[in-house]
Amino acid sequence: MHTLKLLSAFFKVNVQMALAYRADTVVNILLNLMWLGWELLSLNIIFSNTTSLGGWGIGELIALLGVFRLVNTMMIALIWPNTEKFNQSIRDGSMDYTILQPANSMFLVTFSRMTIWRIWDLVLAIVLIVVGINISGDTTTSLNILTFILLTVSGAIIIYSLWIVLISLTFWFTKFDNNVTILQALLDAGRYPATVYPVWLRIIVTFVIPIAVATTVPLQALRGDLDAVRILMFIAIGIASFLVASRVWKAGLKRYSGASS
Repeated sequence: MHTLKLLSAFFKVNVQMALAYRADTVVNILLNLMWLGWELLSLNIIFSNTTSLGGWGIGELIALLGVFRLVNTMMIALIWPNTEKFNQSIRDGSMDYTILQPANSMFLVTFSRMTIWRIWDLVLAIVLIVVGINISGDTTTSLNILTFILLTVSGAIIIYSLWIVLISLTFWFTKFDNNVTILQALLDAGRYPATVYPVWLRIIVTFVIPIAVATTVPLQALRGDLDAVRILMFIAIGIASFLVASRVWKAGLKRYSGASS
C-alpha cells in the first residue's frame, strides 16, 4: 500500500507538470504521429519490393512495431526523464536525499519523473498490434494473449534491468553520461524480427543482450509459435535480469560516497 501511495503521488505531480505545458504536450503528440507515419511508410517501401522479411509478412511487422513501441514507450516515459536527473544527483551529491527516504531507492529513482503524455503512445501501440495481427490473418487464443502479456511484461523488465545496470555504472564512473544512449542503440535492434539477423547476432540479441526477448518473443507467443518450455525460459530470463540488476544497484550504492566526501 505504501508503494502504491508513492506511485500515485508521483503520478499526480507529473500530471500537474504536464498540464502546465499543454502546448508542448500537443506538439509532442503530433510529432509522435508524424514518426509513426514515417515508420509505416518505411515498412510499405520494404514490402513493395518483397513479400516477407525474415519469414514475417507486413501485418506481422506492423504488430512487431506495436510491441517495439510498447517497450520503447517505457524507455521514453520513465528511463529517459530519470537518467539525466540520476546522473546529476551522483555528481552533486543530491542522491543523499533519495537514499535517506523511507522507501526503496531504486523505486524512487525510477518513478520520480514520468512523461505522462506518452500514455497516448501506448494506445497507438495496442492499435498497431491489433491491426497487424488482423492483416496477417494469424489466429489468437486466450492463452496466446495471456502469454503475450506475460512475455511483454518480462521483456519490459529486461529492458528496465539493463537500464538499472547501465546507470549503476555511474556509481563507479561518475561522468558516464552516455549510458542510456547505449541502451537505445541496442533497443533499435528490436524493430525487426530476430530472424533477419545472422545466427551469431541472433544469439546475442536473444541471450547475451536479450533485446529480442522484449520485442520478437512476445509476438511469437501471440502467434502461437512458442512451446511451454521456451515460454518459461524467457520468463525466467526476465526474473534473472531483475535479480542481477538489483544486486548491481546495491553494489553501486555501497560505492556511493555522498555529498559530504
